[in-house]
Amino acid sequence: MKWYLKCWSQYADFTGRARRTEYWMFALVNFGIALLLELILGFTFLYFLTYAYSLAIFIPSLAVCVRRLHDIGRSGWWYLIGLIPVIGWILLIVWFCTDSQPGANKWGPNPKGF
Repeated sequence: MKWYLKCWSQYADFTGRARRTEYWMFALVNFGIALLLELILGFTFLYFLTYAYSLAIFIPSLAVCVRRLHDIGRSGWWYLIGLIPVIGWILLIVWFCTDSQPGANKWGPNPKGF
């Protein structure tokens, strides 16, 4: 849960680096919350709360994706490769699973500390 809250505390921070754990825990908690909202509110008149949550989480999820790309030594603009169906998505998933670039890079020191 601390990783999820860390991403919220860095709401629109597109600078720096994000570890794999930070990205994947944020994605996992978001998936769980969205699933619960859809299951609970999807069939009621409160379904708009699901859309409101999706809009609220858009900027932090974009920011953590950019920081994750920075961690492997790529520019945040590479996130746009996801606009290419299937191949772009697969490439992004592979990059998001890649280990951090050792040492400091132009986006900052290694968040792992070495």
